[in-house]
Amino acid sequence: MTSATQSVHAHIADAIKAPDLVRLGPNLFVARFETMKVYSTLVAVERLLASGRIRPGATLMDSSSGIYAYALALACHKFGLRCHIVGSKTVDKTLMVQLRILGATIEQVEPQATLKMDQSLRVARIRELLAADPDVHWMQQYHDDIHYHGYGPVAEQIRAAAGDAPLSVVGGVGSGCSTGGLACALREREPSLQLIGVQPFGSMTFGCERIEDPGIIIAGIGSSIPFRNVRHDLYDQVHWVSFDYGLAGSVALLREHAVFAGLSTGCCYLVARREAALHPHRNVVFLAADTGHRYVEGVFAHYERALDLDGLQPTPIDTLDELALPWSAMAWNRAAFATEPTTAPPPVAAIVAH
Repeated sequence: MTSATQSVHAHIADAIKAPDLVRLGPNLFVARFETMKVYSTLVAVERLLASGRIRPGATLMDSSSGIYAYALALACHKFGLRCHIVGSKTVDKTLMVQLRILGATIEQVEPQATLKMDQSLRVARIRELLAADPDVHWMQQYHDDIHYHGYGPVAEQIRAAAGDAPLSVVGGVGSGCSTGGLACALREREPSLQLIGVQPFGSMTFGCERIEDPGIIIAGIGSSIPFRNVRHDLYDQVHWVSFDYGLAGSVALLREHAVFAGLSTGCCYLVARREAALHPHRNVVFLAADTGHRYVEGVFAHYERALDLDGLQPTPIDTLDELALPWSAMAWNRAAFATEPTTAPPPVAAIVAH
Protein backbone atom coordinates (compact mmCIF):
# COMPACT_ATOMS: atom_id res chain seq x y z
CA MET A 1 0.00 0.00 0.00
CA THR A 2 1.38 3.41 -0.92
CA SER A 3 1.70 6.29 1.52
CA ALA A 4 -0.89 8.18 -0.54
CA THR A 5 -3.42 5.39 0.06
CA GLN A 6 -2.62 5.34 3.76
CA SER A 7 -3.42 9.06 4.07
CA VAL A 8 -6.95 8.77 2.65
CA HIS A 9 -9.55 9.85 5.25
CA ALA A 10 -13.13 8.71 5.70
CA HIS A 11 -14.38 12.24 6.44
CA ILE A 12 -13.06 15.74 5.80
CA ALA A 13 -13.04 16.47 9.54
CA ASP A 14 -10.34 13.84 9.98
CA ALA A 15 -8.28 15.41 7.21
CA ILE A 16 -8.26 18.92 8.70
CA LYS A 17 -8.29 18.21 12.44
CA ALA A 18 -4.50 18.21 12.94
CA PRO A 19 -2.26 21.25 12.44
CA ASP A 20 0.63 21.65 10.05
CA LEU A 21 3.89 22.40 11.87
CA VAL A 22 6.04 25.00 10.11
CA ARG A 23 9.47 26.22 11.22
CA LEU A 24 9.67 30.01 10.97
CA GLY A 25 13.07 30.46 12.57
CA PRO A 26 15.84 28.52 14.33
CA ASN A 27 13.66 28.02 17.42
CA LEU A 28 10.27 29.33 16.31
CA PHE A 29 7.42 27.14 15.01
CA VAL A 30 3.78 27.67 14.14
CA ALA A 31 1.12 24.97 14.56
CA ARG A 32 -1.22 26.09 11.78
CA PHE A 33 -4.77 24.77 11.87
CA GLU A 34 -7.20 25.17 9.03
CA THR A 35 -9.74 25.42 11.81
CA MET A 36 -8.88 24.58 15.39
CA LYS A 37 -11.25 22.73 17.77
CA VAL A 38 -12.13 20.06 15.21
CA TYR A 39 -9.85 17.50 16.90
CA SER A 40 -11.20 18.14 20.39
CA THR A 41 -14.82 18.31 19.19
CA LEU A 42 -14.57 14.97 17.38
CA VAL A 43 -13.11 13.34 20.49
CA ALA A 44 -15.77 14.93 22.71
CA VAL A 45 -18.62 13.69 20.52
CA GLU A 46 -17.08 10.21 20.27
CA ARG A 47 -16.89 10.03 24.06
CA LEU A 48 -20.45 11.26 24.50
CA LEU A 49 -21.74 8.60 22.12
CA ALA A 50 -19.62 5.83 23.66
CA SER A 51 -20.72 6.72 27.20
CA GLY A 52 -24.40 6.93 26.28
CA ARG A 53 -24.68 10.60 27.28
CA ILE A 54 -26.06 11.23 23.81
CA ARG A 55 -27.88 8.80 21.53
CA PRO A 56 -27.49 8.35 17.76
CA GLY A 57 -29.38 11.06 15.91
CA ALA A 58 -29.36 13.44 18.89
CA THR A 59 -29.25 17.21 18.58
CA LEU A 60 -26.10 18.91 19.85
CA MET A 61 -26.25 22.61 20.63
CA ASP A 62 -23.89 25.35 21.70
CA SER A 63 -23.22 29.07 21.58
CA SER A 64 -20.59 30.13 19.05
CA SER A 65 -20.00 32.71 16.38
CA GLY A 66 -16.80 31.24 14.97
CA ILE A 67 -14.62 28.18 14.67
CA TYR A 68 -16.33 26.08 17.33
CA ALA A 69 -19.62 26.32 15.43
CA TYR A 70 -17.88 24.96 12.34
CA ALA A 71 -16.14 22.21 14.33
CA LEU A 72 -19.41 21.09 15.90
CA ALA A 73 -21.21 21.12 12.55
CA LEU A 74 -18.46 18.94 11.05
CA ALA A 75 -18.59 16.50 13.98
CA CYS A 76 -22.37 16.23 13.71
CA HIS A 77 -22.08 15.69 9.97
CA LYS A 78 -19.57 12.88 10.49
CA PHE A 79 -21.54 11.08 13.20
CA GLY A 80 -25.03 11.62 11.77
CA LEU A 81 -26.19 14.00 14.51
CA ARG A 82 -28.20 17.21 14.36
CA CYS A 83 -26.55 20.53 15.16
CA HIS A 84 -28.03 23.77 16.45
CA ILE A 85 -25.97 26.93 16.92
CA VAL A 86 -26.95 30.01 18.90
CA GLY A 87 -24.76 32.76 17.52
CA SER A 88 -24.53 36.51 17.31
CA LYS A 89 -25.01 38.80 14.34
CA THR A 90 -21.22 38.75 13.87
CA VAL A 91 -21.30 35.31 12.21
CA ASP A 92 -19.87 36.03 8.76
CA LYS A 93 -21.72 35.03 5.61
CA THR A 94 -19.13 32.47 4.50
CA LEU A 95 -19.44 30.54 7.76
CA MET A 96 -23.21 30.92 7.87
CA VAL A 97 -23.63 29.40 4.40
CA GLN A 98 -21.32 26.49 5.21
CA LEU A 99 -23.14 25.73 8.47
CA ARG A 100 -26.53 25.67 6.78
CA ILE A 101 -25.40 23.46 3.91
CA LEU A 102 -23.82 21.09 6.45
CA GLY A 103 -27.27 20.74 7.97
CA ALA A 104 -26.87 22.90 11.06
CA THR A 105 -29.63 25.23 12.16
CA ILE A 106 -28.54 28.67 13.32
CA GLU A 107 -30.31 31.37 15.23
CA GLN A 108 -28.74 34.73 15.92
CA VAL A 109 -29.48 36.90 18.91
CA GLU A 110 -30.07 40.59 18.39
CA PRO A 111 -27.01 42.87 18.47
CA GLN A 112 -26.06 44.01 21.97
CA ALA A 113 -24.16 47.02 23.26
CA THR A 114 -21.40 44.89 24.78
CA LEU A 115 -19.85 41.45 24.31
CA LYS A 116 -20.94 40.53 27.85
CA MET A 117 -24.55 41.28 27.03
CA ASP A 118 -24.24 39.31 23.78
CA GLN A 119 -22.74 36.23 25.43
CA SER A 120 -25.19 36.38 28.34
CA LEU A 121 -28.14 36.63 25.95
CA ARG A 122 -26.93 33.63 23.97
CA VAL A 123 -26.60 31.52 27.14
CA ALA A 124 -30.06 32.61 28.26
CA ARG A 125 -31.47 31.53 24.89
CA ILE A 126 -29.77 28.13 25.21
CA ARG A 127 -31.41 27.63 28.61
CA GLU A 128 -34.80 28.42 27.06
CA LEU A 129 -34.22 25.83 24.34
CA LEU A 130 -33.13 23.21 26.90
CA ALA A 131 -36.25 23.83 28.98
CA ALA A 132 -38.40 23.32 25.88
CA ASP A 133 -36.58 20.15 24.78
CA PRO A 134 -34.51 18.38 27.48
CA ASP A 135 -33.27 15.81 24.93
CA VAL A 136 -31.08 18.44 23.25
CA HIS A 137 -27.50 18.16 24.49
CA TRP A 138 -25.68 21.38 25.35
CA MET A 139 -21.99 20.89 24.50
CA GLN A 140 -20.79 23.65 26.89
CA GLN A 141 -17.45 24.24 25.19
CA TYR A 142 -16.60 26.78 27.90
CA HIS A 143 -17.49 24.60 30.90
CA ASP A 144 -17.39 20.85 30.16
CA ASP A 145 -13.85 19.50 30.55
CA ILE A 146 -14.58 16.78 27.99
CA HIS A 147 -13.16 19.30 25.49
CA TYR A 148 -9.68 18.91 27.00
CA HIS A 149 -9.26 15.35 25.78
CA GLY A 150 -8.68 15.93 22.08
CA TYR A 151 -5.33 17.69 22.38
CA GLY A 152 -3.15 14.72 23.34
CA PRO A 153 -2.42 13.75 19.70
CA VAL A 154 -1.64 17.39 18.86
CA ALA A 155 0.80 17.45 21.77
CA GLU A 156 2.57 14.39 20.37
CA GLN A 157 2.84 16.06 16.98
CA ILE A 158 4.33 19.20 18.52
CA ARG A 159 6.74 17.22 20.67
CA ALA A 160 8.00 15.25 17.65
CA ALA A 161 8.51 18.40 15.58
CA ALA A 162 10.13 20.49 18.30
CA GLY A 163 12.69 17.89 19.37
CA ASP A 164 14.39 17.61 22.74
CA ALA A 165 14.99 21.30 23.51
CA PRO A 166 12.96 22.92 26.32
CA LEU A 167 9.60 23.97 24.95
CA SER A 168 7.30 27.01 25.23
CA VAL A 169 3.76 27.06 23.85
CA VAL A 170 2.01 30.35 23.03
CA GLY A 171 -1.72 30.43 22.37
CA GLY A 172 -4.92 32.36 22.83
CA VAL A 173 -6.66 31.40 26.06
CA GLY A 174 -10.27 31.45 24.85
CA SER A 175 -12.20 28.58 26.43
CA GLY A 176 -8.97 27.32 28.02
CA CYS A 177 -9.14 23.88 26.41
CA SER A 178 -6.63 24.19 23.56
CA THR A 179 -3.73 25.65 25.52
CA GLY A 180 -4.79 23.85 28.70
CA GLY A 181 -5.14 20.47 27.01
CA LEU A 182 -1.79 20.84 25.27
CA ALA A 183 -0.06 21.88 28.48
CA CYS A 184 -1.46 18.93 30.43
CA ALA A 185 -0.37 16.45 27.77
CA LEU A 186 3.08 17.97 27.22
CA ARG A 187 3.83 18.35 30.93
CA GLU A 188 3.29 14.64 31.45
CA ARG A 189 6.81 14.26 30.01
CA GLU A 190 8.13 17.80 30.40
CA PRO A 191 6.94 19.48 33.62
CA SER A 192 9.06 22.53 32.79
CA LEU A 193 6.97 23.33 29.69
CA GLN A 194 6.23 27.05 29.61
CA LEU A 195 2.64 27.92 28.77
CA ILE A 196 2.08 31.50 27.62
CA GLY A 197 -1.51 32.63 27.31
CA VAL A 198 -2.62 35.52 25.10
CA GLN A 199 -5.63 37.67 25.98
CA PRO A 200 -7.37 40.69 24.44
CA PHE A 201 -8.06 43.84 26.42
CA GLY A 202 -11.61 43.75 27.74
CA SER A 203 -11.49 40.06 28.67
CA MET A 204 -12.40 39.12 32.25
CA THR A 205 -10.64 35.74 32.16
CA PHE A 206 -7.43 37.18 33.64
CA GLY A 207 -8.92 40.34 35.12
CA CYS A 208 -8.81 42.88 32.29
CA GLU A 209 -12.51 43.62 31.84
CA ARG A 210 -12.11 47.27 32.90
CA ILE A 211 -9.91 48.22 29.91
CA GLU A 212 -11.63 48.51 26.55
CA ASP A 213 -9.69 48.21 23.32
CA PRO A 214 -10.35 51.27 21.11
CA GLY A 215 -10.18 48.90 18.13
CA ILE A 216 -12.24 45.79 18.78
CA ILE A 217 -12.21 43.07 21.41
CA ILE A 218 -10.67 39.94 19.92
CA ALA A 219 -13.53 37.84 21.23
CA GLY A 220 -12.27 34.41 20.22
CA ILE A 221 -9.42 34.44 22.74
CA GLY A 222 -11.18 36.37 25.51
CA SER A 223 -14.38 36.31 27.49
CA SER A 224 -16.83 38.62 29.17
CA ILE A 225 -18.40 35.82 31.25
CA PRO A 226 -16.65 33.20 33.45
CA PHE A 227 -15.38 30.08 31.68
CA ARG A 228 -14.96 27.11 34.02
CA ASN A 229 -12.66 25.34 31.56
CA VAL A 230 -9.95 27.97 32.04
CA ARG A 231 -7.45 26.60 34.55
CA HIS A 232 -5.47 29.68 35.47
CA ASP A 233 -2.84 27.68 37.33
CA LEU A 234 -1.58 26.15 34.07
CA TYR A 235 -0.17 29.44 32.74
CA ASP A 236 3.37 30.71 33.27
CA GLN A 237 2.88 34.03 31.51
CA VAL A 238 -0.07 36.07 30.29
CA HIS A 239 0.12 38.72 27.57
CA TRP A 240 -2.66 41.20 26.77
CA VAL A 241 -2.47 42.43 23.16
CA SER A 242 -4.48 45.20 21.47
CA PHE A 243 -6.24 45.00 18.13
CA ASP A 244 -3.66 47.26 16.42
CA TYR A 245 -0.77 45.11 17.63
CA GLY A 246 -2.61 41.94 16.63
CA LEU A 247 -3.20 43.41 13.17
CA ALA A 248 0.51 44.17 12.91
CA GLY A 249 1.33 40.58 13.89
CA SER A 250 -1.08 39.09 11.34
CA VAL A 251 0.27 41.24 8.50
CA ALA A 252 3.89 40.56 9.48
CA LEU A 253 3.28 36.80 9.63
CA LEU A 254 1.90 36.86 6.09
CA ARG A 255 4.57 39.23 4.77
CA GLU A 256 7.55 37.50 6.42
CA HIS A 257 6.49 33.84 6.26
CA ALA A 258 3.52 33.65 3.82
CA VAL A 259 1.30 32.27 6.60
CA PHE A 260 -2.25 33.59 6.14
CA ALA A 261 -3.93 33.28 9.53
CA GLY A 262 -6.44 35.06 11.72
CA LEU A 263 -6.24 37.98 14.12
CA SER A 264 -5.61 35.94 17.27
CA THR A 265 -2.71 34.28 15.45
CA GLY A 266 -1.19 37.72 14.84
CA CYS A 267 -1.30 38.35 18.60
CA CYS A 268 0.36 34.99 19.26
CA TYR A 269 3.03 35.57 16.62
CA LEU A 270 3.90 38.92 18.18
CA VAL A 271 4.40 37.25 21.58
CA ALA A 272 6.12 34.10 20.30
CA ARG A 273 8.54 35.99 18.06
CA ARG A 274 9.77 37.98 21.05
CA GLU A 275 9.88 34.90 23.28
CA ALA A 276 12.02 33.01 20.74
CA ALA A 277 14.47 35.91 20.51
CA LEU A 278 14.73 36.22 24.30
CA HIS A 279 15.26 32.49 24.88
CA PRO A 280 17.26 31.02 21.98
CA HIS A 281 17.81 27.78 23.96
CA ARG A 282 14.05 27.09 23.98
CA ASN A 283 11.84 26.03 21.10
CA VAL A 284 8.72 28.21 20.88
CA VAL A 285 5.53 26.94 19.23
CA PHE A 286 2.53 29.23 18.76
CA LEU A 287 -0.98 28.24 17.73
CA ALA A 288 -2.65 29.54 14.58
CA ALA A 289 -6.33 28.77 15.19
CA ASP A 290 -7.72 29.49 11.72
CA THR A 291 -6.96 30.92 8.31
CA GLY A 292 -7.16 34.62 7.52
CA HIS A 293 -10.07 34.59 5.10
CA ARG A 294 -12.72 36.03 7.42
CA TYR A 295 -10.35 38.81 8.48
CA VAL A 296 -9.66 40.21 5.01
CA GLU A 297 -11.84 43.31 5.36
CA GLY A 298 -11.32 43.97 9.05
CA VAL A 299 -7.57 43.27 9.25
CA PHE A 300 -5.62 42.54 6.08
CA ALA A 301 -7.22 45.30 3.97
CA HIS A 302 -5.52 47.74 6.38
CA TYR A 303 -2.03 46.28 5.92
CA GLU A 304 -0.53 49.68 5.03
CA ARG A 305 -1.18 50.92 8.59
CA ALA A 306 0.47 47.87 10.19
CA LEU A 307 3.19 48.74 12.69
CA ASP A 308 6.73 47.34 12.46
CA LEU A 309 7.02 44.49 14.96
CA ASP A 310 10.65 45.34 15.70
CA GLY A 311 9.47 48.55 17.36
CA LEU A 312 6.86 46.89 19.59
CA GLN A 313 7.60 45.90 23.17
CA PRO A 314 5.32 44.88 26.04
CA THR A 315 4.94 46.77 29.28
CA PRO A 316 6.00 44.39 32.07
CA ILE A 317 3.53 44.45 34.96
CA ASP A 318 3.49 42.90 38.43
CA THR A 319 -0.19 43.39 39.27
CA LEU A 320 -3.40 43.61 37.29
CA ASP A 321 -3.84 47.21 38.43
CA GLU A 322 -0.92 48.08 36.13
CA LEU A 323 -2.56 46.73 32.97
CA ALA A 324 -2.26 49.18 30.10
CA LEU A 325 -2.74 49.29 26.36
CA PRO A 326 -1.40 48.36 23.87
CA TRP A 327 0.60 45.34 25.16
CA SER A 328 1.10 44.21 28.74
CA ALA A 329 2.93 41.12 29.95
CA MET A 330 2.86 39.45 33.37
CA ALA A 331 4.62 36.47 34.93
CA TRP A 332 1.55 34.51 36.06
CA ASN A 333 3.63 31.71 37.62
CA ARG A 334 0.83 29.11 37.50
CA ALA A 335 -1.20 30.96 40.10
CA ALA A 336 -4.89 30.50 40.80
CA PHE A 337 -7.18 33.44 40.10
CA ALA A 338 -9.09 35.08 42.94
CA THR A 339 -12.43 34.86 41.13
CA GLU A 340 -11.73 31.56 39.41
CA PRO A 341 -14.85 29.35 39.34
CA THR A 342 -14.45 26.27 41.51
CA THR A 343 -14.40 23.17 39.34
CA ALA A 344 -12.46 19.94 39.46
CA PRO A 345 -9.80 19.82 36.71
CA PRO A 346 -9.76 16.88 34.32
CA PRO A 347 -7.24 14.17 35.31
CA VAL A 348 -3.98 14.64 33.45
CA ALA A 349 -3.58 10.90 32.91
CA ALA A 350 -6.97 10.70 31.23
CA ILE A 351 -6.13 13.61 28.94
CA VAL A 352 -2.82 12.10 27.87
CA ALA A 353 -4.28 8.62 27.40
CA HIS A 354 -6.99 9.83 25.06
